[in-house]
Amino acid sequence: MKYATVFFQYIAQYLKSRLTYRTDMVVEIVSDLLFQAVNLVFILVVFDHTSFLNGWTREEIIFIYGFFLVPFAIFGAFFNIWDFNERYIMKGEMDRILTRPIHSLFQIILERMELESLFGMITGIFVMFYAGRQLDISFSWYDPFIFITLALGGAFVYAAIFVLIASISFWSDSPTSIMPMMYNIGNYGRYPVDIYNNVIRFILTWILPFAFVGVYPSAYFLGREEWYSYAFMTPVMGIVFFAVSVFVWNVGVTKYRGAGN
Repeated sequence: MKYATVFFQYIAQYLKSRLTYRTDMVVEIVSDLLFQAVNLVFILVVFDHTSFLNGWTREEIIFIYGFFLVPFAIFGAFFNIWDFNERYIMKGEMDRILTRPIHSLFQIILERMELESLFGMITGIFVMFYAGRQLDISFSWYDPFIFITLALGGAFVYAAIFVLIASISFWSDSPTSIMPMMYNIGNYGRYPVDIYNNVIRFILTWILPFAFVGVYPSAYFLGREEWYSYAFMTPVMGIVFFAVSVFVWNVGVTKYRGAGN
């Protein structure tokens, strides 16, 4: 209850501060939507030159991209830790975090959240419905609950990977370029993994499981029965990987040496 109370108090204060500068918030939202639109246009351009991509139609790829946007939006709203190394380690703000009686990762999530990123969920759902109508997909009454479960599982998978990357900073306080590289690798989760070779497919499934953010959970709604087992593993992968990332984070905190030289 204490953490839930703190969570909603942070959200209230965040909304107050963001609504003070409404124009900036609107510009950020529009920028995110344009960025998503550019990625969608890229998919359309690719399919101008081919009807299928290793057996996947244009509408199926669009559906996967739409689903991917939902967990990615949740991740972007609550796990905005791209600059963790520079801000909290190199500039010493981790010292301030550790003086408070709340878990350090929870505090950083609250400090760095960007709730406007959640608008990406609306875009993703819209894209999914558009592609679903083109594919004539029928949804059952329980599908919204499955969708929420799979989307949250994908968000936790994404969050776990980046929490693990951020945790490296506790052992190495020098600047690294791993975060941008990992972000680029994450984009591979927007496309069916069977268009890649076996090595990349294995990595995207078991090492850096970005495939559980987009293509595997989407397989359930697209009727790809051969991937149903992967689809229903999504929440399990999210919980397991996130638990591992929090464990590594907790160990890393004990290795933190402070901001002094």
